[in-house]
Amino acid sequence: MKFITAIIKPFKLDDVRDALSEIGVQGMTVTEVKGFGRQKGHTEMYRGAEYVVDFLPKIKLEVAVEAEMSDRVTEAIAKAAKTDKIGDGKIFILDLEQVMRIRTGETGKAAL
Repeated sequence: MKFITAIIKPFKLDDVRDALSEIGVQGMTVTEVKGFGRQKGHTEMYRGAEYVVDFLPKIKLEVAVEAEMSDRVTEAIAKAAKTDKIGDGKIFILDLEQVMRIRTGETGKAAL
């Protein structure tokens, strides 16, 4: 099993969700986060005053899938989230040792 975490631009969330649904992903966790990479933030104007936005709004998407699906999930996220501009995000793929469904006590692939 694999645990896939993707950091994407907020306006791409619906596209990514639709792409994952099309390939059969049944569940995901979405968190609103802030951060920066190479962008290093930017400056904005508010009521005539300029201020620096150090941390940009992002979406953190987490999905647990069977190992055989991880390549398809990664490709779907990358294709749907891509804008060809700086700040498109990153995808992290980790080994998932065990998972348990709390309600039924199922473990492993059955719990996904």
